[in-house]
Amino acid sequence: MTQISSLSDHEIQLLDRYWRAANYLSVGQIYLMDNPLLREPLRPEHIKPRLLGHWGTTPGLNFIYVHLNRAIRQRDLDMIYICGPGHGGPGMVANTWLEGSYSEIYPQISQNAEGMKKLFRQFSFPGGIPSHAAPETPGSINEGGELGYSLSHAFGAVFDNPSLIAACVIGDGEAETGPLASSWHGIKFLNAARDGAVLPILHLNGYKIANPTLLGRTSDDDLQQLFRGYGYEPLFVSGHEPTRMHRQMAQTLEQALNSIRDYQQQARSGNAQTTVPRWPMIILRSPKGWTGPQTVDGKKVEDFWRAHQVPVSSCRENDEHRQLLEQWMRSYQPDDLFDASGQLKTELQALAPVGDKRMGASPWANGGRLRRELVTPDLHHYAVEVSSPGETQAESTAALGAYLAGIFEHNRDNFRLFGPDETASNRLSKVFDVTNRTWQEPLKPYDEQLARDGRVMEILSEHQCQGWLEGYLLTGRHGLFNCYEAFIHIVDSMFNQHAKWLKVTRNFPWRAPISSLNYLLSSHVWRQDHNGYSHQDPGFIDHVANKKADIVRIYLPPDANTLLCVADHCLKTWDRINVIVAGKQPAPQWLNLDDAAKHCAAGMGIWSWAGNVQRNETPDVVMACAGDVPTMETLAAVDLLRHYLPELRVQVVNVVDLMALQTQDQHPHGLSEAAFEAIFTADKPVIFAFHGYPSLIHRLTYQRNNHRHFHVHGFMEEGTTTTPFDMTVLNELDRFHLAQEAILRVPSLQGKADDILEDLAQKIAAHHQYVREYGEDLPEVQNWKWPSQQGEGNVPE
Repeated sequence: MTQISSLSDHEIQLLDRYWRAANYLSVGQIYLMDNPLLREPLRPEHIKPRLLGHWGTTPGLNFIYVHLNRAIRQRDLDMIYICGPGHGGPGMVANTWLEGSYSEIYPQISQNAEGMKKLFRQFSFPGGIPSHAAPETPGSINEGGELGYSLSHAFGAVFDNPSLIAACVIGDGEAETGPLASSWHGIKFLNAARDGAVLPILHLNGYKIANPTLLGRTSDDDLQQLFRGYGYEPLFVSGHEPTRMHRQMAQTLEQALNSIRDYQQQARSGNAQTTVPRWPMIILRSPKGWTGPQTVDGKKVEDFWRAHQVPVSSCRENDEHRQLLEQWMRSYQPDDLFDASGQLKTELQALAPVGDKRMGASPWANGGRLRRELVTPDLHHYAVEVSSPGETQAESTAALGAYLAGIFEHNRDNFRLFGPDETASNRLSKVFDVTNRTWQEPLKPYDEQLARDGRVMEILSEHQCQGWLEGYLLTGRHGLFNCYEAFIHIVDSMFNQHAKWLKVTRNFPWRAPISSLNYLLSSHVWRQDHNGYSHQDPGFIDHVANKKADIVRIYLPPDANTLLCVADHCLKTWDRINVIVAGKQPAPQWLNLDDAAKHCAAGMGIWSWAGNVQRNETPDVVMACAGDVPTMETLAAVDLLRHYLPELRVQVVNVVDLMALQTQDQHPHGLSEAAFEAIFTADKPVIFAFHGYPSLIHRLTYQRNNHRHFHVHGFMEEGTTTTPFDMTVLNELDRFHLAQEAILRVPSLQGKADDILEDLAQKIAAHHQYVREYGEDLPEVQNWKWPSQQGEGNVPE
């Protein structure tokens, strides 16, 4: 058993002084805009007009930071600090300033009195920095504005990073969230032989904004049982007296790191792992607002919820409060911490790690510095053969699965596939030819596609899939998240936070670009007829489209080869969020790979082989589509129109890149007005069959000259357990309704095609009756074939 060393009195004194320096800087950021070193008594003009920030969690975060610094120096560790209570931002900023990484990135915030003044003034100040551990903060990969994602980010960061330790501080308020509650299971996916380690530090200070916390009021015995049940070895540090707490924390941290080292050495020595190691975690109990005012105006503050944000308010106006603030700040003895120029004293500077070992300078917390390009195979190996449009039937996502298998073969430690138990369901099973699902729990002889070294990450928690992928990307790697379309909404907020992170990082050249976050949404709305209404919702793309144009992309490939082209493109991009929606069921295939590549590069285009408009002719109607089922129904509607009205000039348009519908000043992919009108015309009716809610197309095209002539059919929130074709009929996206709409919108046909409209209406009614009676679609609908399969020679130009 490894001997645990104890701190000397001198070491404790140095650690405590460094901790006091971090606490002093944290309080100064919340309150001061001048007189940073208190070289004169505080006056009203030294205090910020608006006091914003969170003090309560910050001293605990600072306490942890200084002890992690000591461990890094002693053991030469690669470590990042993931700050779950991100609202403790002043502590993260303070510590990176003390270690020097902050001033290296922001030279104007120098390590002296003038720099300290700027450091204080900028915090939660107009034109300054946020109060959270934001993208502006060196060393941060977890913003923490929305709680719940720190531990999943930590696990994502250490997958395939064998030398990295992610020290993850989890606030007891954060521990009450659903995403955090499920993230404890991350150790069951951690391979000690090839992955790094996560050291969770559950920081229990007992209170949220205005309430006690659940785990804060839970006894140590119950916490011991809870976390041992999860598979951890909980180690407790508890108290409020600094000297005792420093000694306790140092010994406990050493014990935890020894356990991590021992587990990793055993796994990497060739000994086969049969059980999940009982990884250590630390439960730190310390007072909320530790070292701050105990009472204010006779009311309890320290170790109570009143310490959460700004413990002493109105310091400009209230002389008594201002004196209390000054007493508080002087209790840290700034003259004992900083020299005459405002620099941290030399003996304290020596406590911080150096170079990239500093947590604020770690390349793992700026993963773009480490990013390697993904090695991608030749798409031609996976293409579906299409000799004539509509002739071939194939599962689009099955072709993608084969391509992803190729990705895995070429990227053994640089790519992972994430999903909530839906890899096989979404027809990506080809990946299991080259890898397995990650599984560290006991294996049964009859288990299939489970392995210790698997690279497919499946857990029935969309939150964990998203969080792991974000952590993996933020530390320099590549990945894809596949999910049922309806349930990707579970991570709406996580998507929001990542999109905001990417937007902000664009402003900081020191943040190197990271690989894009890629979603594949399958089992989509139009083929969830068997699961019913609960599984029918295409609205995630509406949510995505709200974000800044330079961040988001939405792709609706109509067949397998366009899906391959889109996925290949998305996996090679950076600093984006790409959403790909594609069906998994057998469906007609329209384009060969070369044509698909050209079509995807353009974003949208006229399928002249599907219409009958000759060169230099003007169409009577444009039949547009976006999405695989809408494409099939549009082409079937065109077939009907050509049958009923062969003289009608019909132009077929397919849209792959949804954001190309916007104008060029709205989105980088937007078409020019001239190019848009060349496709959609300037004044002809456009019948648009859309995968999602119709309003999105109107939002994206409202600035286009021809917008008033757009008639969009999409999901109208009509769903049930039914048949595939009936889903389209219920929402008027089927071929019969689309053909009706086209006839109604062409001025020259007004009053001249009533018999055709009546015939189409009868087909709709007959379909409804047949489905309700027999439980399946009409035979002629099930067996519909594109005319090219019937010998009519309808092939691409």
